[in-house]
Amino acid sequence: MFFPAIINGPSARSLGLVVKYCQLCSYGGCGRPLHCAQTALALKRHCRAQGTGASSVHWRAADCHTVNHGVSAGDSRRYVCTESEGVRVRFAPSPTGFLHLGGLRTALYNYIFAKKHRGSFVLRLEDTDQSRLVPGAAQSIEDMLEWAGIPPDESPRRGGAYGPYQQSQRLELYREAAQTLVSRGMAYRCFCSPQRLELLKKEALRSRQTPRYDNRCRHLRSDQVEEKLGRSQPHVIRFRLEEGVEPFEDVVFGWNRHEVAAVEGDPVIIKADGFPTYHLANVVDDHHMHISHVLRGTEWLISTSKHLLMYKAFGWQPPTFAHLPLLLNKDGSKLSKRQGDIFIEHFVAGGYLPESLLDIITNCGSGFTNNRPGRTLDELISEFDVTKITTHSALLDLDKLPDFNRIHLLQRIGDDGKCRSLVRDLQGHIEQVYGPQIEDKDVLHQEYIERILQLRKGHITYLQELVSPAYSYLWVRPTVSQGQLQQVSAEFNTILALVLELIQTVDFTPQALNLELKGLQQKTKSTKYSATMKLLRLALSGQQQGPSVAEMMISLGPKEVYHRLQRVLNC
Repeated sequence: MFFPAIINGPSARSLGLVVKYCQLCSYGGCGRPLHCAQTALALKRHCRAQGTGASSVHWRAADCHTVNHGVSAGDSRRYVCTESEGVRVRFAPSPTGFLHLGGLRTALYNYIFAKKHRGSFVLRLEDTDQSRLVPGAAQSIEDMLEWAGIPPDESPRRGGAYGPYQQSQRLELYREAAQTLVSRGMAYRCFCSPQRLELLKKEALRSRQTPRYDNRCRHLRSDQVEEKLGRSQPHVIRFRLEEGVEPFEDVVFGWNRHEVAAVEGDPVIIKADGFPTYHLANVVDDHHMHISHVLRGTEWLISTSKHLLMYKAFGWQPPTFAHLPLLLNKDGSKLSKRQGDIFIEHFVAGGYLPESLLDIITNCGSGFTNNRPGRTLDELISEFDVTKITTHSALLDLDKLPDFNRIHLLQRIGDDGKCRSLVRDLQGHIEQVYGPQIEDKDVLHQEYIERILQLRKGHITYLQELVSPAYSYLWVRPTVSQGQLQQVSAEFNTILALVLELIQTVDFTPQALNLELKGLQQKTKSTKYSATMKLLRLALSGQQQGPSVAEMMISLGPKEVYHRLQRVLNC
């Protein structure tokens, strides 16, 4: 027969899940649940045969794969099971604030894990703390996920088969779950007043102990409970913690066990306002939403034993847990919302590309076969391996973000489809900054803007740089007087006339233009090459610094160069 157990030895840390196997030879399969009827049947047949010797498990997932995972006694490799019904993961932020880098990283790991295994990525808003909700935060969180290119498959906005996806709209489900626990003796009503709880806290602190509830209402008789309910006495519902917590294996942190009953009082699961606490709501939702894997921050690792006690009380199979190490500043200090610049909206306003943000927050951590700047989202998905995530915190150096952005902007410009998207974005920026000043609407044409992007790629860090004053000449004709040119060279008329003549025949390529421009010095009496270039740059852009004159001419095109030089000569 089968014995549910946890494989001992090196493979125990690697699996992070309970398995069922033959005790004679460790032949077995995943126990949450077995992948399909064929696998279960194969295991039964094997067990009847009572074979001996090490064996491997052949997973048979009819809808996705047939893989030999090689799970056997003594196997030291790390595995994560993905069931035949599909991987389902969730990102469950609280809209008590806007999405920040730490939250984006957690969402990203969930997203790429889901896409790696052709699963579903769920956004669930845990908005049960009504007093701390920030207006607009719920909508902004989903907006930022979409901006980052990691939109949820199911969410409050998109809907789905397991909605609603806001906990404030699932209150009846939590009440029913809590009542189930009460009826089973796994939870109880607590009538202790806030004043009594505050006194307990002060007394514990005075005694230099950790504050904890003393479980007083756990011992109320049923008639006492009914009497208090009859008087409509305010109350909460607490979960009854039991000693003897079973160890669990986290995919990242390995074996863990926290004897919560020994260090804390029975936790509240339904507050006096009828809203659930995180501990109840996340367990109930993960079960009813069929979440297969929970990838969340390491701060929840210590609470997992408590959550597993709840799964056991309900009689539900828990998901596989993988707790992600912290994302810290480069000096090892914690990212703080008070920093202000860790919110995703800050990076959007700053002109950063979503790819650069996804790249840098994964580049500084683990979980990938290769860590290198410039990775696309598709590459992150293909190179991701949850079993390669280490317990070490990731140190984020935001000083490197501009370099990452430059790399990804260069890649976007080199991709036809993404370049067209940049053109549309830049068109909007140009009209916003220079709209009324634009004389020639040709500067808004796709072909012209694409030419500018190709010439400036690798030189710019942000797309918005191209609408800065340094590049205004690309969109607005400058006003330059002959007096300004006279100060550079008394031969300005001759030089401009020569350039007007050469643009009629020269190819507008860097090599050809540079060759012809260098030859101008031989046709002037006293103006040096450097002064000639300064003169032409001023005439074309109204500026004394910028790209090479040849690049300026190529950017503007022969028609516009002729127009600008002729206008200076005629003024």
